[in-house]
Amino acid sequence: MHGSSPREAGRVATFFNYVKDVGVARLQNHRRQTRPFSPASPSLKTESKRPSLKKLLRKAQAKPLKQVAALPFRIGSDGQVEVMLITSRDTGRWIIPKGWPMIGRKAHRAAEREAFEEAGLTGQIAADPVGWYRYEKRLAQGRALPCKVRVYPLRVEVQHPRWPEQAQRTLRWFAPADAARLVQEDDLRRLLAGFAAGPACARV
Repeated sequence: MHGSSPREAGRVATFFNYVKDVGVARLQNHRRQTRPFSPASPSLKTESKRPSLKKLLRKAQAKPLKQVAALPFRIGSDGQVEVMLITSRDTGRWIIPKGWPMIGRKAHRAAEREAFEEAGLTGQIAADPVGWYRYEKRLAQGRALPCKVRVYPLRVEVQHPRWPEQAQRTLRWFAPADAARLVQEDDLRRLLAGFAAGPACARV
């Protein structure tokens, strides 16, 4: 099973504790590595630099390209955990906010920015990934780039009414089990299904 190792299994358990203790807004093992993030933050006003397509194509010849993603979640009005999916701009399939690493930003901060640009979400981002998944990114030229995406959980605090890619995507909150059935990537499906299987996740 892709993305499943003893180390990452420990991270999943830590993430479950994070969701369980969401009322105090702390990831137990990363108290000093998360912080609130708002659109007023200087990091949102600073232009983000992504690697060029030429550089990506060159790297893809040797190994899968690295991407980062945010897994947005919240506690719904019924006390149950919900995760957000968004649609991709090319095929309209359900995905989570993701993108290329950004020059000058740590991986989880790049994932944090993607969540705002693609879905208008801000909140608490974990410094360590909860898992990863693989997929092939289709380019306009018809080429497919193999990618490995590290996933960083984001506890959503604000869903903004306006964001950069608002006109290009649809977004919706789902129960984790429903989200797992909607995504196409096997590794991501298993990650979401594992999230849904955590019995402590729904309690605050």
